[in-house]
Amino acid sequence: MKDVAASAGVALKTVSRVVNGERGVNAVTAERVRSAIERLGYRRDESARGLRGGRTSSVGLVIEDVADPFYSGVSRAVEDVALGYGSLLLSGSSGEDPRRERELVLTFCSRRVDGLIIVPAGADHEYLRPELDAGTPAVFADRPGGLDADTVICDNAGGACAGVTHLLRYGHRRVAFIGDSASIFTAAERLRGYRRALAEAGLPADESLIATGPPERAGAALARMLTAQAPPTALFTGNGRVTLAVLRTGQRLPMVGFDDFELADLLVPGVSVVAQDPAGLGRTAAELLFRRIQGDPGPAEHVELPTRLIPRGSGELPPP
Repeated sequence: MKDVAASAGVALKTVSRVVNGERGVNAVTAERVRSAIERLGYRRDESARGLRGGRTSSVGLVIEDVADPFYSGVSRAVEDVALGYGSLLLSGSSGEDPRRERELVLTFCSRRVDGLIIVPAGADHEYLRPELDAGTPAVFADRPGGLDADTVICDNAGGACAGVTHLLRYGHRRVAFIGDSASIFTAAERLRGYRRALAEAGLPADESLIATGPPERAGAALARMLTAQAPPTALFTGNGRVTLAVLRTGQRLPMVGFDDFELADLLVPGVSVVAQDPAGLGRTAAELLFRRIQGDPGPAEHVELPTRLIPRGSGELPPP
């Protein structure tokens, strides 16, 4: 700033006023200062400015996997909201590892982010309590955390129940379920919704038609079910990666999948899905976080967003 002031022939305070958009500088002088800034390549030290104001104008986001289309949609929505508030988004992937989640969160906190959005990889978040007590707000997204904090999730059980009920309405009585690891909150909730739909239809849950685990095992699970004495006539898949793994096997069972995915409408038949709104999830979590950053002292909020059934053909096929 001293170099800019010397080059423009003005006082240091005048440069500060122009940089910060304050009044009190005539147009000719302000233009001279801006020209000097451009010529010298001056950039304001945002970190120092933030520390003086008690904020760093940054927020941290921990998701499961940035390569997952669902979480990339969440991340983009959070980033858009953050930019609207003049904040930078720092993000990282936990890979479903609670230790890595903890390391990322505490690294963000060491950088003095103004707030956190966390997709929990585990159930124990006592490590976060000192940060919350120190005034750093946090929002759990997609899954509840281990503390009573703001939480934004989707109606996983209700969406799965609707998808399975849809298959039952087309005459299916042996509907299989292939989902992610049951230790994951969303996977467990979708399995609960599957069981609920069968119970409401008066049908028993055949455990041989239920498989949970990493998505890469979905193909083998389906093959085992189809070679059984009483194979399923329809399938409900627990997330987009499981759906894609099933489609890669070449089997075209009547199916509804949880999570929409790109090109689902271009396959023949189109893939019927229970769609979440990843952008809505990210946006809701981010808006809630910035309310807390700006001083909202209200009690923890727990928001559940609805899902939407999209029939495209694969879920509307009758039993063979």
